[in-house]
Amino acid sequence: MRISFILSVLLIYNICLGQTDQQINTQTPKELVADNGKLTVKFDLTRGGAISWISNAGSQRSLVNIADEGRYIQQSYYAGKSLDRKAEGQSSNWSPWSWNPIQVGDAFGNRAKILDYKQSKDSLYVKCIPMQWDMNNRPAEAEMEQWTFLNGNILTIRNKLICHRTDQIYGDSLMRNQELPAVYPISALKNLFTYEGNAPFTNEPYKKLDVKNLASGFWGRYKEISENWMAFVDDTEFGMLVYNPQCTMFLAGMAGDPDKEALSTSTSYIAPIKDAIIGKNAVYEYEYYVLIGSLREMRKQVYGIKKTGTH
Repeated sequence: MRISFILSVLLIYNICLGQTDQQINTQTPKELVADNGKLTVKFDLTRGGAISWISNAGSQRSLVNIADEGRYIQQSYYAGKSLDRKAEGQSSNWSPWSWNPIQVGDAFGNRAKILDYKQSKDSLYVKCIPMQWDMNNRPAEAEMEQWTFLNGNILTIRNKLICHRTDQIYGDSLMRNQELPAVYPISALKNLFTYEGNAPFTNEPYKKLDVKNLASGFWGRYKEISENWMAFVDDTEFGMLVYNPQCTMFLAGMAGDPDKEALSTSTSYIAPIKDAIIGKNAVYEYEYYVLIGSLREMRKQVYGIKKTGTH
């Protein structure tokens, strides 16, 4: 990556002072924590600033699975052809694979680098260099930005990908499913609900879906989610809802077993999906919402967001 003259001068100045990169990095906190009295939300600055924790305020139980760098609530995009790059260090478990920058880190456990972060009372901003998921310690030629706003039990999140790829191997004009975003609730939230009828936003009954397990071959695919949301909840219908007004396609399912928590290899999964071409110099932005609470109330709040365009 290019380093501006100013940054070069600062780097030389720091070296002259005996301040190493490792010492500079220790000045960045490991996480940001926001608590508005309704929710506690944590952002892992050692993993690209991705959302690593959501709980009711005061609770010690997070609803976000963080078992590995592929989990969390994070940005993930796909571009170009799927390639076999095992000779270059690609994971054999993820080969062939396309260009896939993700916010947290790669399949080998290497983590994304934070470039910037800011926090005010109820809003947070992070910027990072993502990692290519399938490759070993290969930063993507891109930056990711994320703005998060807390309002009661609702998170409004705006994501942005800025590409500056120089590769000649993946191509530049393939339409791919994009996860907008990738969301991993704990598998204790095991009941999947949505509305997929022909009269959206009219208070028709929502529907409980069979949960497809990843072991069967892939996540469940849903192409007519007409209210643009899906939710995983527990047996009391408390849980997490993901709403992206752009998306009527979703992936969802479970890996492993139900009734597990944040550090378990078992997890639930929701991803609003939209087809898009991510070009080599693309800038791609979108906004989505994560709600925590009772299913009935969360759906009512989605209606409010739909009506007003705000939360």
